[in-house]
Amino acid sequence: MEPKHVSDSITEQIQILMPSHINGEERLFGGQLVQWIDVVAAVVARRHSGRNVTTAAIDNLQFKAGAFINNTLVLIGRITYVGNTSMEVRVDTYVEDLTGMRKVVNRAYLVMVALDETGKPTEVPKLILETEAEKAEWESGMRRHALRCERRREGY
Repeated sequence: MEPKHVSDSITEQIQILMPSHINGEERLFGGQLVQWIDVVAAVVARRHSGRNVTTAAIDNLQFKAGAFINNTLVLIGRITYVGNTSMEVRVDTYVEDLTGMRKVVNRAYLVMVALDETGKPTEVPKLILETEAEKAEWESGMRRHALRCERRREGY
C-alpha cells in the first residue's frame, strides 16, 4: 500500500446558508453543521484510504463564532494522523465574506475507520508529512490518539 500526502485528500465544501439551516436564534443550526462536517471528513478519509469509511468518533468540536442566513460557509478537511485502520481528520469551517476574507466558525477533529468489503476495519495508507504544519498536526494527533485510548480504558 503506497503512502499518501496530506494534499492528496484535502476536501473543500461550500454552502450558502438558507432559512432551512437556521435555528430559532437566527444562527446556523449546530446539527446541520455537524452533518456537513461529517460528510467532509468522510470524503477526506475515503480519498486517503480508497475505502468506504465510518465515523468512529467526533473527538473535538468547538464553535468559535456564529453563522447567519445568507453567509457563505467554507468547510476544509484534511488528514492529520493515521493509525492502522483509523484516520484523524480535521475540518475547519469559515464564514467567507464577499471580499473573500474568512472568519473561523468551527474546528472539529473526527476519527474515521476504513472498511473492507465485509464491513470490517481494514488497513489504511501511511501518511507522508511534508510541511512543519503537517508534522505539528501529526504530533498533536498522536497526543489525541493516546488520550482517546486512555478514555477507552477508563470506559469513557
